[in-house]
Amino acid sequence: MHKFNNLTHTLTPILILIFSSINVFLVAGAAEDPFTPKAYLIRYWNKQISNDLPKPSFLIEKASPMTAVQSAAFSKLAGDQNALSTNLPSFCSAGNLLCFPEVGPSLEKHSGDVNFKEYSEKNFTNYGSGRLGGSDSFKNYSNDGNEALNTFRRYSRDSVGHGDKFSTYARNTNVPDQSFNTYGTKATGGTGDFTAYAQDVNVPTMRFTSYSDDVNGRVQTFKSYSENANAGDQSFASYGKHGNAAANEFKGYGNNSNVIGSGFSGYGENGNGANDSFTSYGENGNVPQNNFKNYDENGNGAVGSFANYRDQSNVGDDNFKSYAKSSNAAEEKFSNYGNSFNEGTDTFSGYGGGTVNNQKFGFKTYGVNNTFKDYADKKRATFATYAARATPAELEEMKMKKKTASGKGVNKWIEPGKFFRESMLKSGTIMPMPDIRDKMPKRSFLPRVILSKLPFSSSKIGDLKRIFHAGDESGMAKFITDSLNECERKPSAGESKRCVGSVEDMIDFATSVLGRNVVVRTTDNTNGSGKTVKIGAVKKINGGKITKSVSCHQSLFPYLLYYCHSVPKVRVYEADLLDPNTGSKINHGVAICHIDTSAWSATHGAFLSLGSEPGKIEVCHWIFENDMTWAVAD
Repeated sequence: MHKFNNLTHTLTPILILIFSSINVFLVAGAAEDPFTPKAYLIRYWNKQISNDLPKPSFLIEKASPMTAVQSAAFSKLAGDQNALSTNLPSFCSAGNLLCFPEVGPSLEKHSGDVNFKEYSEKNFTNYGSGRLGGSDSFKNYSNDGNEALNTFRRYSRDSVGHGDKFSTYARNTNVPDQSFNTYGTKATGGTGDFTAYAQDVNVPTMRFTSYSDDVNGRVQTFKSYSENANAGDQSFASYGKHGNAAANEFKGYGNNSNVIGSGFSGYGENGNGANDSFTSYGENGNVPQNNFKNYDENGNGAVGSFANYRDQSNVGDDNFKSYAKSSNAAEEKFSNYGNSFNEGTDTFSGYGGGTVNNQKFGFKTYGVNNTFKDYADKKRATFATYAARATPAELEEMKMKKKTASGKGVNKWIEPGKFFRESMLKSGTIMPMPDIRDKMPKRSFLPRVILSKLPFSSSKIGDLKRIFHAGDESGMAKFITDSLNECERKPSAGESKRCVGSVEDMIDFATSVLGRNVVVRTTDNTNGSGKTVKIGAVKKINGGKITKSVSCHQSLFPYLLYYCHSVPKVRVYEADLLDPNTGSKINHGVAICHIDTSAWSATHGAFLSLGSEPGKIEVCHWIFENDMTWAVAD
């Protein structure tokens, strides 16, 4: 979490007046100030929860860390959204919120070669413009950070023979927001090398806008780009437009990533002699979404190669719209494209064609479930070992081939131990434990008095973006929008749901479903994550009766936000987790078993993992770190 200037140095005069009007007397060594948000929460808990069981420290500690003075001051400001936005850094610092830093413009000029090592949060504006030769290296840049924000604007513009190297850039970062605007525009020669870029990141937003436009003979390489990433989006808009003899290579791009979206819009448009290569792109991904719009349109002599593209991925969709339209002497090759163990959908709309006819398109060992709409003259395309739609038997054969080749099951994206049967919850069972660690940025709830004054609906998205300084195309704007959409989604049959931004709101929802005699549980810690564990003593909650619970899961938002929903027909368990070698206790887990799965999707990961169908089996899973489940107290 970024540290901002001290509150009293940044607040406007109105806040100072508020501070001076509030007198809270504390005696050294006395109990906590009774007017803090946390103190109010404890009083609210005592009033709303009817039992005297110990209060859950893991939940209480998520309350706002604001002092009474800060809470009162920001509550006053929340009534005027412009005033709150003006004081956003102080608000975020006092409330332990997720806010991106304000990266100011930079007009630094560097005459020599530069090596940026272990560096972060920089706005490179007009950097390297007009450089003759030389190279700049970004190594271990913004690694292991939280909300890394970097902007490269007008970088290497009009340069000649200048090399840029981004190696292990933004690795292991959380919610990175990287923007390359007008990067390398009108450059002659030189190289841009992105190696091990944004690996192992969580919810990235990467933008390449007007990247390498009007270049002459420049080579761009994306190698091991966004591998092992989780969610997030990559966008290449107007990339390589009007380029001459530009070569772009995407190798190992987005492999092993989870729900990554990539958009190529206006890529290579009006280019001359472009050579684009996509090798091992999106391989082994989970639900990848790739959109190619106006790609290589009106180009001359463009060569595009897609090899091992989205191979062995789970589901996923590709959309090629107006791809290589009116491109002269275009040659596009799709080899071993889209071979998926769980079929996705590929749509070719307005692909090829236009005003020229000297185009060649080759499809070799091309995947399943593909739609060709308004596709160019079929005489221009060759289809070898092409499956318009695989039969169930063919899909099963693909699964078995992958299993034989790798020695593992095909469901790479269903982590071992993530789902299991109820019969596993007995003492002595040895089983894999999934990675239950919380990947979300650390945040706190807001005081209810402040939360009630802030907008929270898609109709007020503009107000929210203004308060939290979220640009239209920023990562912040996207996850605010995504969370609002999920919160406003219509409940499933029999489901009650609510998104809560304060512990008080969570208490209200849980007690409205279960009554006031409730208890909330979570797994004690993350010990055993990703390892094999042994089940010790097991306790059946509510005597093992089928009951209902309220489960709450985090959503990505500036303040701590939980999506809570009622879960009917479940059994809840507690179990000691032991080291299988020593027998010593390492954790105390909470598991929930869904008895009725008849309304679940047939493609739910539980069925892919356990090999069954909706309604035929129960499905159990552990409660992950910082998630929780409420139940009636025993």
